[in-house]
Amino acid sequence: MEFGPDTFGALYAAEYDARHDPGTTAESVALISDLAGPQARILELAIGTGRMSLPLARLGHRIEGIDGSPDMVAVLRSKAGGADIPVTIGDMADVGVTGPFDFVFLVFNMLFNLTSQEAQVRLFRNVADRLAPGGHFLVETFVPDVAAFSDHQRMKARAVRMDLLDYEAVLHDPVEQVLTMQRVRITPQSTTLSPLVLRYAWPQELDLMADIAGLRRLERWGSWAQDPFTAESRMHVTLYGKRE
Repeated sequence: MEFGPDTFGALYAAEYDARHDPGTTAESVALISDLAGPQARILELAIGTGRMSLPLARLGHRIEGIDGSPDMVAVLRSKAGGADIPVTIGDMADVGVTGPFDFVFLVFNMLFNLTSQEAQVRLFRNVADRLAPGGHFLVETFVPDVAAFSDHQRMKARAVRMDLLDYEAVLHDPVEQVLTMQRVRITPQSTTLSPLVLRYAWPQELDLMADIAGLRRLERWGSWAQDPFTAESRMHVTLYGKRE
């Protein structure tokens, strides 16, 4: 299977809300609302089912979105207020909308769903092109942990019960920085496979992508609560600003 812009949604839309809640929605919405300000025109890349956009819209923000998956957007549309948010279907790396935007954000590791460095660099460039002068781009991703792999692979049990085996197998390509994952859920009734391909990038690599695009790093936090980013941080929230 080759992963394209719509693959993630085609695989996960039906169960996304139930199985992919990071538990940080309130904190992330509050910080983005504060950073963007009440008058900002906001764009969410990989808007998905509206976990972030719907509460931001309820706070009175003008928000639009891009997503590669009609299936994910259909879930958004089914929710209260979801039909009122303008959404463009397309590859988020193209940022195929007309700017300028005051604030653009991409959260929950979705940047890594672009499975090549070229696509990630293209996203940064296109975001910068659509930012207003003084505009901001916020990114949230995990911090890679290559020490978790032995012989470039990892197996992790997620749940083990009498009636359930849920585990995750991952192959690590350290040259391309690609993780090829398969999540396997076995019950007496069925076996479900949930594949995923990610291309991770180190925080410093993202800073270089931003610099190439004409953005500069303003802040990097180790949590949505704006804790300092340290060597022990397992994720980061980074805010970039467009150079004047």
